[in-house]
Amino acid sequence: MRSDARRLLLALTVAVASGWPTPPAAGHGRTAARHTYHSSILELRINPQQQQVELALKVFTDDLENALSRGRPQHLSLQDPRAQTLADAYLREHLELALPAAAARQPRVPLTLQFVGMQPEKDAYWLYAKARLPRAATAVWLRNSVMLDLFADQMNIVNAESGAKKASELYRAGHEQAVLTPQ
Repeated sequence: MRSDARRLLLALTVAVASGWPTPPAAGHGRTAARHTYHSSILELRINPQQQQVELALKVFTDDLENALSRGRPQHLSLQDPRAQTLADAYLREHLELALPAAAARQPRVPLTLQFVGMQPEKDAYWLYAKARLPRAATAVWLRNSVMLDLFADQMNIVNAESGAKKASELYRAGHEQAVLTPQ
């Protein structure tokens, strides 16, 4: 990754992790927060002891509510009992995991996401999921289109780790998939 991209990735990670001031804006018939940047952070961990990939996705509360409310006659609050089921479906639609092809002309091995739950944190939510690994893995292929259908400037930061090895990738419109190989 180029140094400019690394600096942007680091700046966005710090900004999202610390939370931005969110001035009010009109949206979906209620007051919603507006952000300077549209972004998410996905922490992805390859866990060989548990033979699984563990995911923790941080998204702004209002962005997630807007995403889950699309196509619905009324805005959906994340306090609504349906939010868990809709968040599960949203993750399955916008995050796709697979083991990279072992050799040329072999297909990737799809991994099935299992939604674990969600947890509020200030003006954001953490969504948790995992996927069983059918064999040992040091790399995963990931398609991440979270919020790309809502915001043209959406940036999805992915931090992957396997043991002490780490890798980061910035996903955005036009760059929605990559193989993550922590080194």
